[in-house]
Parts: sequence; C-alpha cells; structure tokens
Amino acid sequence: MNDSDFGITLGPDTRPPELVTGSPEPGGRSARHGTASPRSSGRSARHGTPSLRPGAASSKPKVESPAPAELQLFRETVLDHYRHQGRDLPWRHTRDPYSILVSEVMLQQTQVVRVLPKYSQFLTAFPSLVFLAGASIAEVLTVWQGLGYNRRALALHRAAGRIVSEFQGAVPHSPAELVRLPGVGPATAAAVCVFAYDVPLVFIETNIRSAFIHFFFRECPSVADAAILPLIELTLDHNDPRRWYYALMDYGAWTKRHNANPSRRSRHHTVQSPFAGSHRQLRAFVLRLSLCANPGWLTPGDVGALVSSADPGFVADEVAIAAVLEELTVEGFLNKKEGRYRVA
Repeated sequence: MNDSDFGITLGPDTRPPELVTGSPEPGGRSARHGTASPRSSGRSARHGTPSLRPGAASSKPKVESPAPAELQLFRETVLDHYRHQGRDLPWRHTRDPYSILVSEVMLQQTQVVRVLPKYSQFLTAFPSLVFLAGASIAEVLTVWQGLGYNRRALALHRAAGRIVSEFQGAVPHSPAELVRLPGVGPATAAAVCVFAYDVPLVFIETNIRSAFIHFFFRECPSVADAAILPLIELTLDHNDPRRWYYALMDYGAWTKRHNANPSRRSRHHTVQSPFAGSHRQLRAFVLRLSLCANPGWLTPGDVGALVSSADPGFVADEVAIAAVLEELTVEGFLNKKEGRYRVA
C-alpha cells in the first residue's frame, strides 16, 4: 500500500499526502511537473525536481518569485484566517510522534470529521507503538472499521512493528528513514517531521495546494505542483513550520468550502470511480464479514451467502468472491487453510 495510490474527488478536509519531491511514493505514481502562471504576473513556472532537504522545494531552475509585497499579503491572509477560524483538532495538541503518525495515516483519503472519533478510539486501543505492534491484525482492523482504505491499517500495523524492531520504538526524525516504512510516502514523512519535530520541510497536499492556487493562480485553468512548490518554499516559516502548515491547511480547506474548489484546477486532480457495485466495495464486504466471523474459517461459498444476506442487492458470483479472498490473502489480511479463509 502506498499513500498516493488512490485517485479520488477531494472534499474540503480530505488530506491525501501526494507530493513532497520528485521522488515517487513507494510503489505509487511519481510527481508530474508542468507550467503555470502566478497571479501577480505572466511568469511561467519552469520544471524543477524538488528535494527533501529542509526548507528547499527545488534546485535550479525555479519559478520567478512574486513581489515581496504579494508574498507578505499571502502570509498575513493565511495567518489572519488561522487566528480567527483555525480548527481545534486533537492531534494539534500533541507532539507525540506516534500520535501524529497515526493521525497522518488516518487523514490519507479521509475527511477530518470521520477521523476525529476514530483517532481517539485507536489511541485508546493502542496507546503506544509497542501496543500496536503487539496487536493482532484482526484487532487493528476491527478498530479501523469505518475509516475505509483498510490497507492503511495493515501498513500502520507493519510500520509499528518495524519502528519497534529497527528504531527501538522511536519514530524516526528523518524523512529518508520514514519513507522506508509501509504506507509512508514522502508527504506523510514530511508531515510527521514538521508536526512532531518542527523540521521546516517543503511539502504539498490537497489543502496546501488549494491555498496557493486560490491566491496566486486565480486565472490559471491548469496548475502543476512544480509551479506551487517554489512558492511554498518562499513562504515557509522556518521558525514555526508546524503552526504555518496548520494555518495553510485550514485556509486551503476554507477556500474549498467558500469558492469553486481550487484543487480542481490542479493538474494532479483526479476523480474516483463509483464505489457502489465496485471491486472495492466487494473487498470491503468480504473483509468486514470475515472480521465478524473471526476466528471462524469461511469458504468462498460461506462468504457469498453472507454477502447476499448483508446486502441482497449486491451481485457477486463465487468466482469474484474467491478472487477477492485470494487477493486479501496475498496482501496479508487473511490466512488460507484447505480452501478456507479467516482474518490473519
């Protein structure tokens, strides 16, 4: 699983970590570069490859900077909005790296309103990396139910095991080490470093992207991240990157609620296929029903009967169900024994 794999229509509080650098997410798509014109003039953005070093979005060539007065107005606008309308979120009241890692993984592809109750529930069930690493997959998935994208739960469980075994239970400070963990791409790694360790890294996600498109690219129909990253570097608060990024994200979320969604003008904007009747829905059904039956073993026929009972309108033949069971087994969700399956 990687954290930029899923293309979806993003709501105002949805935060997929998508792009920090020109490096691809582990196993996922890499950043695409393009050109766009900042609002203050007709300047065109030239291609550059961002890096993960603190406070640097790219090496030469760069986007020509907007006027200092315009950059200052942007900073003042963002911070003024944060002072008056900043969101009070529980993960903003901690610097515990584990709690922040949990929140960042949960916020991948999922709106804040759905994450809020699950964040507290998850940390109550698994209050430390050691607790999480020692839990069964079934226990982790049971608590995760309702958030969707269950690969994240499996990856977080595996990441906890790696941190305990390889880093003595301490979440790494280095983005290069964090991206080696399951389910942690460059933007998630950067966000953990910013919010847990105050490292001033340049990164971009959907709300940050929307903030810059709304302010600097109002007349541009297609904006590449390569045009935005140098502006993120220019406006980054090196003294308090944590507060600055919270302010940016809140301003970006606000622009989506009160304007035509700026992220739709991003070259990286994608729309998810319908969930109803999809392969993803069948996977969710099969995994949820397997959890309900745990620790019992189920045949494909058993699962098919449970699916039909749970939703008579959902059509899935035994061949499709058997294929999903095999898929979930290969990914590590299920164990298989003599043609029967149960949660690992």
